[in-house]
Amino acid sequence: MESERKNVVRVGSRKSELALIQTNFVIDSLKKIYPDKEFTIVSMTTLGDRVLDISLPKIGEKSLFTKDLEEALRNNTVDFVVHSLKDLPTTLPEGLAIGAVFEREDPRDALVLREDIKEATLSALPAGSIIGTSSLRRTAQLRGSYPELSVQDVRGNLNTRLKKLDSGAYSALLLATAGLERMGWEKRITKILPCSEMMYAVGQGALAVECRSDNAEILTLLSPFNHVETYCRVLAERSFLKTLGGGCSAPVGVSTKLKALDSDWKLSITGGVWSLDGKTKVTDTLEKTFTQIKKSQKHKLSPTEDNMNKKIKIDDNNDNITHPLAELDNIIEKNNGNLNCEESSKEITCRLFCGLIENNNIPVDVIMKCEDLGKELANNLITNGALDVMKVTQDLIRNSIKSS
Repeated sequence: MESERKNVVRVGSRKSELALIQTNFVIDSLKKIYPDKEFTIVSMTTLGDRVLDISLPKIGEKSLFTKDLEEALRNNTVDFVVHSLKDLPTTLPEGLAIGAVFEREDPRDALVLREDIKEATLSALPAGSIIGTSSLRRTAQLRGSYPELSVQDVRGNLNTRLKKLDSGAYSALLLATAGLERMGWEKRITKILPCSEMMYAVGQGALAVECRSDNAEILTLLSPFNHVETYCRVLAERSFLKTLGGGCSAPVGVSTKLKALDSDWKLSITGGVWSLDGKTKVTDTLEKTFTQIKKSQKHKLSPTEDNMNKKIKIDDNNDNITHPLAELDNIIEKNNGNLNCEESSKEITCRLFCGLIENNNIPVDVIMKCEDLGKELANNLITNGALDVMKVTQDLIRNSIKSS
């Protein structure tokens, strides 16, 4: 009976269709190398799902879509939780960690125009056309580029938002490309917006698996899926946001690229902060070159090209490929079974970087440099007045709450 319980993994998820699709993708990926494990989904609604008549910044809760799920983790109702990484704060509750970041899908935003004006562009829409989004980041960038358009809040899951668009309440929506693609609704996309036009949210397009930081069994389970290239990019992004002190109450956007050069890797990050009307913006770009970003040889769970980001593939018939579990066994053996964690008589503590568990496939100096790159970018923006811009926005939100 005890052995049966050990083979059952309880997975927490929001109840929305997209959340369940994402959760099942993670489970299906794990099943491919853990066929003896049984995964059961424990679904629930979060505060962000329940409160739909108030804009996200006005609710005043930092963990709108994660708090209820994290409570389930902390009271041991579930073993791990699947999130959209962009929903996770840069500082997690004590005792919790992001055990793996799966390979990132397209992080950019998508313009979805109503069917009867599908061939139009943002610049061609009549003045006063209503664009729906729940994001201050998108709102500020839209207002800065297209002041003649009317940006209004839209809440609800993807299904609900698209129904509102089709009913004529909006001329267009701005949505995450990755979410539309995971739902199989690529055909609804009018245009994927380039980063020069719309910087995306920190962590957007990536799936994160959160667990208890002392749960060595689950950390071991997740470790092969902690995608190297995605990890480097999102760590720099989260470090940038954490240093700024931003969240859903500030218009902050990023864009990162990780390119393989002849023998090196180059990580570049662009970050921006906007005023709510989009008239003021503070941006900068930094880059760092690494001679190595992986400890071990490439395997099929870590493709190096950004466009190889759809599904995890495992070729069981290729004897020349080192299976990720074999690599993981070597790592655990070298670290006395603790996944780079330090064990005391009471608990296991692991090194965290902006909530991300240390990635065993990456040299630690590379991890630290990625974190430092995000900090340096944020400090550059702070020097150029970013905090003043953010404070004005936050004051406007607080004043609107008081008057409502």
